[in-house]
Amino acid sequence: MQEQVREQDDREKAANAYVMSLVALMAGLPLPIVNLLATFIFFMSNRKSSYFVRWHCTQALLSQFFVFILNTISFQWTFRILFGDLEFSNEYFGYLCVVIIVNVAEIIGTLISAVKVRKGIESNWWLFSPLTNVLVRKES
Repeated sequence: MQEQVREQDDREKAANAYVMSLVALMAGLPLPIVNLLATFIFFMSNRKSSYFVRWHCTQALLSQFFVFILNTISFQWTFRILFGDLEFSNEYFGYLCVVIIVNVAEIIGTLISAVKVRKGIESNWWLFSPLTNVLVRKES
């Protein structure tokens, strides 16, 4: 019985690793660092959790880091166009379209992962799960 409760808690914590980035997205939409910081804080608070929780916290953090890099570039590029020496270009709009698509895909993937993990089903992202497997080791 106690093992079942612990497993339920682990699934909830792992799902919250994904949900954390969505909550932060709503709180700090224009600033790309807010999502990454929220996910990093959640990751750090669960470093000593079970393998399942650590694995999903790490995968959520890696996905947020990737999106953070893309969003930071678009944020700085937009800022330089609006207040600096750059002008709007086809390259800018192309990059902006890619960033929007990646962000929408990441939000959808995050929601799906949170639901699946809450049910105890593994959720492996094709880009991040191999790296997560390298970074997170099972307890001996």
